[in-house]
Amino acid sequence: MNYIESLRFLDRHINLEASAGSIHGLSLDQMRALVDVLGDPQKSFKVIHVTGTNGKGSTSRMITSLLAETGLSVGTYSSPHLQRINERIAWNGEPIGDDEFASVVTELARLAPLAGIEPSYFELLTAGALLWFAECAVDVAVVEVGLLGRYDATNVCDAGVAVITNIGRDHTDGVGDWRGAIASEKAGIIKPESFAVVGEPDQSLLGAFEAEGPAEMWVRGVDFDLASDQTALGGHLLDVRTPNGMTSDIYLPLHGRHQSLNASCALAAVEAFFGRSLDEDIVHSAFAGVTSPGRFEVVSHAPLVIIDGAHNPQGALAAARTLEEEFDIAGRRVLVVGMLGGRDVVEMLEQIGARSMDLIIACTPDSPRAVPASDIAAVSRAMGVLTESIDDVATAVARAVSISTDDDAVLIAGSLYVAGAARTAMESLRR
Repeated sequence: MNYIESLRFLDRHINLEASAGSIHGLSLDQMRALVDVLGDPQKSFKVIHVTGTNGKGSTSRMITSLLAETGLSVGTYSSPHLQRINERIAWNGEPIGDDEFASVVTELARLAPLAGIEPSYFELLTAGALLWFAECAVDVAVVEVGLLGRYDATNVCDAGVAVITNIGRDHTDGVGDWRGAIASEKAGIIKPESFAVVGEPDQSLLGAFEAEGPAEMWVRGVDFDLASDQTALGGHLLDVRTPNGMTSDIYLPLHGRHQSLNASCALAAVEAFFGRSLDEDIVHSAFAGVTSPGRFEVVSHAPLVIIDGAHNPQGALAAARTLEEEFDIAGRRVLVVGMLGGRDVVEMLEQIGARSMDLIIACTPDSPRAVPASDIAAVSRAMGVLTESIDDVATAVARAVSISTDDDAVLIAGSLYVAGAARTAMESLRR
C-alpha cells in the first residue's frame, strides 16, 4: 500500500486517543500477541522508556539528542503528533519518510491477522515503530508512553532506563489518593533490571517506584538536580548535578523552568544508560540543538506568538508562569484557547492566567472529545474577560494575529490538537 492507503488502514482501527482517551482493557495481552507475530522487534535494541504527567515529549527529545551526539543510532517513538503522523516515529530526530511508513504499515497489515486479535490504532502504530527500529538496527530506542505506563502498549518494552518526569493531575477524577494511584501506574514501566530515574521529588510517592524493584534509582532533589538555572536569551543557562559530578553552563534553547527540570532528568537518564558522565562538549552541543515543537514555542516575534500544548492544570500554570517571567510584554495579551473533554474549564482558564488577558478567543479542537468553543467562551465571559468564540482553530489564530500590533502577545494553548493546528495556521500566514 502507499502512504495514503496506509493512513486509511490505520484509521479503520479504533483510535482511543481520538474517541475516549482512556485505558483500554487493562491488559498487555493484545500487544504481546501482536509483537510476537512480528518476531518481538523490541528485544533487538536497548530501550529508555519515558513517562510522566508533563514533559515526556521534551525529555524524550533531549535524551535522543544526547544519545545521538555520542554517535549512537537512536529511534524515538512519541505521541501524539502535532501535524503529521510521521513525527511519532523518528531516527536520530528525523521523522520516518512516507514510503518507509507505508512499507511498515503494509507489513503490519500482512502479519497482524496472524495474532488473532483486533489491535487498536495505537497498538498498531507502536508495533510499527518497534518493527522499523529493528529494521534500522538502532542501538537504542527512546520510547514515550502514550497513557500512564503499566498497561500502555509501549510497556511490552523492557526498559534499561525508566524515566518518570513528574506526577500531576491528568486522566483522573482527582478523588482519593489520586497522586499515589497515578504514581503506581506510571511506575509500571520499571522492570527489575531497570535503572529508574525519577523527576518527581515528592518523597511520599517514592514507595510506588521502589515497589517495582528497580536495579538502581536516582531521584531529583536527592541524587540529581538543577544546581543553577538562569534565564538567557532564547532559553536558559543551566548547571546540572548528578551522582557523576557537575555539568556547567549548559545552554538550553527552550523557555520555562519546567524545561530546565526536564533537562536534568534527560542528562541523568543518559548518564544512567552509559553508567558514567558524558563529555561536557557532547552535553553542550546536544542541548544547544534541542527543539520542542508546540511546547512554549515562539513562532513569531512581532507580534509575539507562542504555541503551547498545555492540556492540564499543571501545564497551564507552567505556561502562565513562563509568559510572565521570561517575556516583557508592552502591549495587549491575547489568549487563543481550546480544550478536550475531561478538563475543568474554569480551573484551566484560572491556571493559564485568563483573567490577565485583554482578549480570549475560544476555539474548538478537531477532535470528537473537544469542548465546544461556546462553552469555553461562556466561562471566560463569566470571569469578566472580553471574549470571542470562533470554532475553527486556524480562523481563531488568524483573527488573533490580525488584530495584534507588534507590541502584543498571542498565547495559543489548551491542547496539543490546538497546538498542531495552530502551527499549520501560522505556516500558512507566513507564506
